[in-house]
Amino acid sequence: MAETYDSAQGPAVPAVPYADPMGDPYLRARFALPARPVAFLPRPRLVDHLDQAHRTPLTLINGPAGAGKTLLAADWAGGLRGPVAWLSAEAADRRPGVFWAYVLQSLRACGALAPDAVGSPVDGAGVDRGLLAALAAELNERDRPVVLVLDAYDCVTAPEVAEQLEFVLHHGGRGLHLVLVTRTEPLLPLHRYRAAGELTEIRAAELAFTPEEAAALLELHGLSLPVPAARALVDRTRGWAAGLSLSALAARESADPELYLKEFEAARSTVADFLLAEVLEGQPAETQDLLLRVSVLERFCPELADALTLRGDAGPVLAGLHRANAFVEHVGHSWYRLHPLFGEILRVHLHVRLPGLEPELHRRAARWLRRSGLLPETLAHGAAAGDWDLAAGALVEDLAIGQFFTGLSSGDLVRLFSRMGPEAGSPATDLVRAARDLSRRDLDHGLERLHRAEAGLADGAPGPAAALLSCALLEALAARLSGCPGQAQRAAEAAEGLRREVPEHLLEAHPELTALLLTHVGSVRLWAGRFEDARAALTAVVATPGGAGIVLPREESLGHLALLDYLNGWLGRAEHKALAAVAESERAGLPQPSGSGIGRLVLAAVAVDRHELDPAQALLDETARLTSDTRDPVPAAGRALATARLLLARGRTRAAVEAADPAVPTAVVSPWAAGHQALIVAAAHLAEGRPDRAVEMLGTVSGDQPVCAAEAAAIQLATGRPGAAMDLLDSIRAEGRTGPVVTVGAALVRARAAAEAGDTATARRLVTQALLDARRERLRRPFLEAETWIRPLLATAPLHGLAAGWLTPGPPHRGEPAGPRRPPHLVAVELSGRERDVLEQLARMMSTEEIAAELFVSVNTVKTHLKSVYRKLAVNRRSEAVRRARDFGLL
Repeated sequence: MAETYDSAQGPAVPAVPYADPMGDPYLRARFALPARPVAFLPRPRLVDHLDQAHRTPLTLINGPAGAGKTLLAADWAGGLRGPVAWLSAEAADRRPGVFWAYVLQSLRACGALAPDAVGSPVDGAGVDRGLLAALAAELNERDRPVVLVLDAYDCVTAPEVAEQLEFVLHHGGRGLHLVLVTRTEPLLPLHRYRAAGELTEIRAAELAFTPEEAAALLELHGLSLPVPAARALVDRTRGWAAGLSLSALAARESADPELYLKEFEAARSTVADFLLAEVLEGQPAETQDLLLRVSVLERFCPELADALTLRGDAGPVLAGLHRANAFVEHVGHSWYRLHPLFGEILRVHLHVRLPGLEPELHRRAARWLRRSGLLPETLAHGAAAGDWDLAAGALVEDLAIGQFFTGLSSGDLVRLFSRMGPEAGSPATDLVRAARDLSRRDLDHGLERLHRAEAGLADGAPGPAAALLSCALLEALAARLSGCPGQAQRAAEAAEGLRREVPEHLLEAHPELTALLLTHVGSVRLWAGRFEDARAALTAVVATPGGAGIVLPREESLGHLALLDYLNGWLGRAEHKALAAVAESERAGLPQPSGSGIGRLVLAAVAVDRHELDPAQALLDETARLTSDTRDPVPAAGRALATARLLLARGRTRAAVEAADPAVPTAVVSPWAAGHQALIVAAAHLAEGRPDRAVEMLGTVSGDQPVCAAEAAAIQLATGRPGAAMDLLDSIRAEGRTGPVVTVGAALVRARAAAEAGDTATARRLVTQALLDARRERLRRPFLEAETWIRPLLATAPLHGLAAGWLTPGPPHRGEPAGPRRPPHLVAVELSGRERDVLEQLARMMSTEEIAAELFVSVNTVKTHLKSVYRKLAVNRRSEAVRRARDFGLL
């Protein structure tokens, strides 16, 4: 290198160089800010963040290849008013002398350093400490700081360079602001700068494009993509800038760009070329092998990766790849995952480089995951390996067979094991097949496979308790679907003994198994008419603590308990439990309606008894798409009962008779289902003028079914058989279990008998009792069915006052002519609770917006309720609605 001699100061002072210490001319392009491409998208949120960097001496922009780091830094630096020194680092900068020579030259190029200041290194392998001190002193004297941007700083790997850079940054004071743009973590003591608040960081997560930014970037490429589609592309690319740009360029050549961006194969695109060149091919052979093998995994830890490579070096390799931003993302607790596009590409290259190895990799992963207790991933990799014995065995041994029925992961399990072929023949695979069939309510195939599994467990050594307990669960479900209480009792007894043999931690991890089993047993007992035994089992499920896994059993048990209350004549209790059942699954986010929909069926039956026919129809319509109740006796009978009652209330007697039959084959006849069906058929015969046929249908109804007995007594009396009616009422064995439906029905029968016998006082007293009991429950159906004989009684005081407002219209308002008193028509209009709320606010002359604010609902919701109120009251205006509501005593 050329030197000058100054006689006053001594020899060998380096002149301002025109070449680096290696004798090569400076490459001036390395000092220039990179040009932004035509399709460059400015990103104000990141530029604003970088503007904050003026307050800190050090800024770090750290992200993977193609993350947009360089263009971001260049865009920001280009907008600065002060001096900006830019240096694009290269591999040669690993030599300290070369690196500092280029740094000094970049400072001179932007005017931050005088040509004759400081000097330059004379040796490419090192740099004099005095030169660095002189540089720091020169920078510290500056009035305005210089921004030094070192792009591609990951090329500078010499530890001594990092130490020297930290020395200059520290002693340069406020005269230097350093920006490092890098793929890897620099060797600087970042923790100290971070703790002192002297570090600004922008990392990969912040560099990732948002869906809105992605849509704007695609617009620059001439592609118009809606934000939802852009969001899907961002999810796949993780917002990676290069992936978005390369995909956009390729999509422009496609006939359907939006479809291309949705479905493009990463391994057959320019994205693959970029990632292979920038990431994979630069790694050692052992690292490439590890990456190819872990590409079959959604996530991995070092131990799992070692199980796939059969080596023991995954820990440091993965940590190094993550530090290098090599598209290996750390997800916490020593677990990693591959960038989605990188993973796609690696899987294709795995097939090419290591053909036939993928099933074995999945099998190794499944075995490791099974030992580690990670069941969902065990199942996925066991299935991917085609090792169904392993996958099914893991599910059964983990006591997780109940997850086929919990509603949360049941669909995933059914789809996963639907790929299982007939060659898998272990007891575990037969158990899984049986669970899959029974979850679809395929009783015949389910029982066939369940019995095969039980035979396989019996033929070999004593089966594991978890497998036998799984068999008991499926036996209980089969008993529920076939309406067989004996089979259910045997399953319950077997389960009770097996639970003592199963490890406690499995029972605690899978409360859904016991909850499901008790739900099935309770359902069978309810079907058989053993109400108190059913209540005991179902109540135990509702009281079971647990998480999302027992939501569906709790919903089903609450729904069955609601039906029990309904069948015992307690409408309010039934409604309360049914609403709780619906809310249980809604809170858990299950698709609605869920399970068998029994909660909504009970609400529909309650609505019919209250003569709220439109809400009842809506509830039945909601559950119409469910298929789970078509083979399940209890909900099938519940649907038949509610539907037939609704049709009867609307005068469609023949349709009601057809709907009353649940049409479900069962091992035993349900006394309450048969009783209600007989009542509906009898009522239809009576309505069509066939009293003798009506009486014939009542032969099976007894006092053991209080609700049915009270209604049958009304039909007997209507056909002119008061003695038979009184005998039925006297045979009712209430034992404190029966509710207002029974007392109201019985009171009305006795009242009619008294009225027909001329005992008006007794009739009034009994109707008074019935009104008081019915008003609390809003029970209208018995009064509407008795309208002909009861109307004159309701016109008299005090009965008129008891019925006014909920069963008959209210009194005339002040100033209205009283007119002649006529027997009142019974009210056939019922508003929901929320509709009443809206109507009350309407009467206060509130606007739609004010009502919405008052009730904490949307304006659209208020409008929907208003439309329903207008329709039910047969009006078109607000004032008419209020007046009509007052006429009916609704306000």
